[in-house]
Amino acid sequence: MKENKSKKKTKSKEKIVSENNPEAAAEECSGEKECCENETKKCCSHKTKERSEEEYKCLINRLNRIEGQIRGIKGMVESNAYCTDILIQVSAVNSALNSFNKELLASHIRTCVADDIRTGNDETIDELVTILQKLMK
Repeated sequence: MKENKSKKKTKSKEKIVSENNPEAAAEECSGEKECCENETKKCCSHKTKERSEEEYKCLINRLNRIEGQIRGIKGMVESNAYCTDILIQVSAVNSALNSFNKELLASHIRTCVADDIRTGNDETIDELVTILQKLMK
């Protein structure tokens, strides 16, 4: 089991290296690539963003809490908890994820989108509209 975890960590580190090196990522991706799920998809965005220490910690803390909630739900299923009790916890996780999305989206608009518009990159507006449509399904 430990070998699987180390392989996952290595994959994640490789992905981070690719994301931080756009040239290497571009070489990896010539229109299509094999994604994590071993499906061939169009290439993902290889943009990166440097976050402040405060923003990074805030986002990671939220994700750690959500991860803990998910583990709690798994434990409830494993211990045969009553359905409605599990459903209430799932609803709480959905709310936590929505809050995470709102925070990340607000930061994205204030920084990435605003900076791109100031430099004349109007493609960012189309990207924002697309992501908003996906979030509002």
